[in-house]
Amino acid sequence: MAGPAPSVAATAAPAPDPQPLVAMDGITKHFPGVHALDGASFQLLPGEVHALVGENGAGKSTMMKILSGIYQPDGGTIRFKGREVTVASPRAAQELGISIVHQELNLMPHLSVAQNIFVGREPRGRLRFTLDERRLNAEARKLFERLHVKLDPRAKVADLAVAHQQMVEIAKALSFNAEVVIMDEPTAALTDTEIDELFRVIRKLREEGVGIVHISHRLEELRQIADRVTVMRDGRYIQTLPIADAPMPAIINLMVGRTIYEAAPDIPPQHDEVVLDVRHLNRGRMVRDVSFTLRRGEILGVAGLVGAGRTEVARVVFGADPRESGDIYVKGRKATINSPGDAVRAGIGYLSEDRKRFGLAIGMDVETNIVLASFRKFLELLGRVNTRRTRAKAEEYVKRLSIKTPSIRQKVRNLSGGNQQKVIIGKWLTADTDILIFDEPTRGIDVGAKSEIYHLLNELAAQGKSIIMISSELPEILRMSHRIVVMCEGRLTGELSGRGATQEQIMTFATQRADIAA
Repeated sequence: MAGPAPSVAATAAPAPDPQPLVAMDGITKHFPGVHALDGASFQLLPGEVHALVGENGAGKSTMMKILSGIYQPDGGTIRFKGREVTVASPRAAQELGISIVHQELNLMPHLSVAQNIFVGREPRGRLRFTLDERRLNAEARKLFERLHVKLDPRAKVADLAVAHQQMVEIAKALSFNAEVVIMDEPTAALTDTEIDELFRVIRKLREEGVGIVHISHRLEELRQIADRVTVMRDGRYIQTLPIADAPMPAIINLMVGRTIYEAAPDIPPQHDEVVLDVRHLNRGRMVRDVSFTLRRGEILGVAGLVGAGRTEVARVVFGADPRESGDIYVKGRKATINSPGDAVRAGIGYLSEDRKRFGLAIGMDVETNIVLASFRKFLELLGRVNTRRTRAKAEEYVKRLSIKTPSIRQKVRNLSGGNQQKVIIGKWLTADTDILIFDEPTRGIDVGAKSEIYHLLNELAAQGKSIIMISSELPEILRMSHRIVVMCEGRLTGELSGRGATQEQIMTFATQRADIAA
């Protein structure tokens, strides 16, 4: 008689891996002069937050724009829930259950918040050609309650701060009840409190089985929110790691193919020469009795929370917004600055936080952008442009600033964020400006390009250029600044030396009520 069958209870098979929600394999994409994706791959599981990282130009956003139907791939396959699909348009992606929150705001400023969220899907009234505004606003209000965001659905988007416009974008993506949500730099314009709320929503979506792709240059965010991280470089897939097994130096090394050291440089001795003296500047509630000085060869950091008035001060100094009162002295002489043209003639350049809207002519080429602020210098008799000189100047700054571009004829819209920023710097250097205002100079820029921008700013300061650097990243302020001024509620509330200053000191001034500081 045969003996008993051997037991198999102790050798149970492991649970199979879940089927990916999204599997992208061998994706290629070409743009004029650029091989954006070269056989790239990516997988997203149900109920995971998957970080997608890489330097600017690595192909992250292009990969996700293909998944969301904005671009069509030149090759490769996309599988959604195990089935091969063609994502022919953004609407096709939404019908599949794929939504994207873009890095660049994509809202219609003349419409209300609710109308932007449900554009093309508005509930109709009793008559088919009318809208049910009450229901529209109620649905938008439910989304904001879910996000724990206090926003009036009836408010016009043009009247919202950038941080609130970003939350409208996120609410719009969530309104599709998507199974996949792609977030391309969703926290770039948010405060710490708003980021915490966003992460709470992301965790809730993850619990519901939604797969989330989180593209971010803020690597410190990854450990807070991500389950896995995929690294891309030069349009190629490099590696996917569980976030628990991926220390930040290793991720950075995979991103750039080299080790980047972010140790603060030695701060050179201060010059005594004051090149900019702002006295008692006022404009509404956002600029209230602001006074400060800037010395030759100095990097003056301007810190403060979102809405503190930092950008508003910069725009008034540059003449982009009119001042109500106050005086501006440049190199000891009172300057009449009523427009950006006046500021440029006084030797002041401004790099806006919204570089694509205010800093670049993105439909034009690198050469044109570099000479744009100083075009008159290149005019000959009868108003003709000396193209030999403009070409030489553009080539000079492409080489000097290490701008990565196939040629000076490349359209600026096709460059990465870091290289776009360098083009703007080249523009103001061509205009011979000695005072440069940098508003969020590394926003949306990867760690490699960020390191290059830091090196460039230090070089400019060493050459005697004077820099005002507005930044929401306190480590950046502390790393780069010779001196730091802090704003709260439209006023300067504190000043610190760059040596020995701490984040705690900055935050104390940044949260100090203006009436107390005064």
